[in-house]
Amino acid sequence: MSSSPADSPANSRGAPRDRGKNPDKPRRGFGHRGIALAILLCAQLMVILDATVVNIALPQIEHGLHFSPTSLAWVLNGYLLTFGGLLLLGGRAGDILGRRRLFLIGVGLFTVASLAGGLATSAGLLLAARAAQGIGGALASPAVLALIVGSFSEGKERTRALAIYSGVLMGGASLGLVLGGVITEWLSWRWVLFINVPIGLFALAAAPRFVAETPRQPGRFDAAGALTSTLGMASLVYAFIRAAASGWGDGLAITAFAVAAVLLAAFVFTERRARQPITPLRLFGDASRSASYVVRLMLVAGMFGMFYFLTQFLQEILGFSALRAGIAFLPMTILVFGVSRVAPRLMAIVPPKALMVAGMVPVVIGMAWLSRVSSGTGYWSGVIGPMLLVGAGMGLVFVPLTTASLAGVRPEDSGAASSMVNVMQQVGGALGLAVLVAVFGTSYRDATRHPLAGAAPALQARHALAHGMSTAFLLAAIFDALALIVIIAFIRSRAPMAAPPEAAMAEEEALAA
Repeated sequence: MSSSPADSPANSRGAPRDRGKNPDKPRRGFGHRGIALAILLCAQLMVILDATVVNIALPQIEHGLHFSPTSLAWVLNGYLLTFGGLLLLGGRAGDILGRRRLFLIGVGLFTVASLAGGLATSAGLLLAARAAQGIGGALASPAVLALIVGSFSEGKERTRALAIYSGVLMGGASLGLVLGGVITEWLSWRWVLFINVPIGLFALAAAPRFVAETPRQPGRFDAAGALTSTLGMASLVYAFIRAAASGWGDGLAITAFAVAAVLLAAFVFTERRARQPITPLRLFGDASRSASYVVRLMLVAGMFGMFYFLTQFLQEILGFSALRAGIAFLPMTILVFGVSRVAPRLMAIVPPKALMVAGMVPVVIGMAWLSRVSSGTGYWSGVIGPMLLVGAGMGLVFVPLTTASLAGVRPEDSGAASSMVNVMQQVGGALGLAVLVAVFGTSYRDATRHPLAGAAPALQARHALAHGMSTAFLLAAIFDALALIVIIAFIRSRAPMAAPPEAAMAEEEALAA
């Protein structure tokens, strides 16, 4: 393979070329891998935080920029949709142009869009900035995971790195709720976007020094695949949100569903015929890997719906301030981070499939418990318990799930495989939230048509909100139960990994520090 200017010694600060058999492996000599991992995860945390950090600020955003209750979901979905829709193209672009280069471009765009969103003076400007943030995240996020996979060999070493990555991924989502409450209460909702600017600038300054570039692979972009997948998912999410506002029989919603079906079918057809598809269909040839994608989609669908409705339940039903609502998620955040760090040690003695099942059981129980909420439910009696169950289960299941999604992938497909993990994460969040909002809207309208006898208007409004939320939580519990069934039925049970030697354990502690 010919050398490009970006791969010359002058442009890589003298880093030696990797002359091994794996052309996808980053060159060494660019600083300690632990430092590079910290920089990459810092940027990844910024991207993940923005999927949830605005949740707590939604009531303030709604009043400040005059959103309608149903259009408010687009503050989240505008971000998740462009993020999820363009992740496949972002992964392929990293293979062709160099993953560190795409990482820097994505972080730069994300940082500028965050500044623009914080300065937005209208709903339209904020939604445009959120969409631009999603594009930046779609360029940066696949590069992060692909660089981690390429830097750490498959086995115990990669499992430890992926454990930290999974902790950031899942713990970061709930940490966003905590930070969102603190920032909204002490500053304003605009600072949940401004906070990304210094983090992005740090990553832009540090990555060229410590993160090695990967060699470019010859190829071209699958523009047709990217276009049909993005527009198809946009149509599908819009259809659900339209149904939430206007009912399932709305003509525009039905049309959007039909358009989504045509575009997504065209996407599959395009990928089957493309010479260099953004989604190599051979990734789905392994039944266990395909099942891991489905599990992630359903699990994240329920999780993002829980975050969205639970933050509103705490503020609208229980009367929590933004700060108090954010702090209410702190026990869950700590538990996710803590359990995700223990998971790789457990994988040394417990088969990954058994670990996933053990993690999914408390998630299903916790979500089913949340489906019992009512206008009379208190935080200590009906919220903190389910949150702890879900947090412990999420921390346990995502490390072996990520490992299953990336195990045995060809080096030339590592970018696409990493993108697919992120696609399931973001599309699951966007699509799951759209479905749950639609179900919430139907249940809410039904409750308002059948008011409580003799109830005051304020009490009736709280009852209708709680009824809609409990229905949404029930559907989220069903998503999680289906994910558990898929794990049991389709994911292979592999032998336990050998326990890491003491030297490797010491390296793990140094890496975590």
